Amino acid sequence: MATDLKQNEIRVLGCLIEKQLTTPDYYPLTLSALVTACNQKSNREPVLSLSENDVLDAITGLNQQNLAREKQMPHARVAKYEHKMSDTLTKQYDFSQKELAVLTVLFLRGPQTPGEIRSRTNRMYNFTTLEEVDETLRTLAVEKSEPYVKALSRQPGRREIRYAQLFGEHDLSVDNNTDEHIPVSSMERSSSESVSSEVEALRDDVAELRQELAELKQMVDDLLK
Repeated sequence: MATDLKQNEIRVLGCLIEKQLTTPDYYPLTLSALVTACNQKSNREPVLSLSENDVLDAITGLNQQNLAREKQMPHARVAKYEHKMSDTLTKQYDFSQKELAVLTVLFLRGPQTPGEIRSRTNRMYNFTTLEEVDETLRTLAVEKSEPYVKALSRQPGRREIRYAQLFGEHDLSVDNNTDEHIPVSSMERSSSESVSSEVEALRDDVAELRQELAELKQMVDDLLK
């Protein structure tokens, strides 16, 4: 990979994409809204506590790698920030919405199974089947100019394989024997794991909606300053 992002940069990038896909009317993000998104306690692993300076440093690092930038907004009272992972003139990256949704979950939650990815992307992209998730993972792993995700070795007692993003710092400590050629197969997955993932995703959605309400209130405060 040409990129080697730090943890804070991964978090900021994931939040920018997430908010573009879930609350496009309030995107690009102000610094205050971006800090709030980075530090929210739902849908984040690990939970972080970043300062405004931490986020600005991460934006600087992402800008240097052509992944994010400050957006010049006419008549804007405060600076706003956006990612550059799609719809850019340079076309360095031009991921589809489904690909962005998968990458965002891996940025914000760490390694995930296809079932978890499907459940946790439902507000960013509606994967109708696990096979569609499989296809997207395969595209990101082997069909791009370089790999952006990889399959991890199966954990003891788990039937599903997890996938990790390859943009930067991520937890591969349990992946000493990774088989990068592990086939993706929805037939291997248990229904109980899928149901459990969906229940957890619904809980996450409720927590995230509450968080977004707080973020919207913060955005209104920013506009009134």
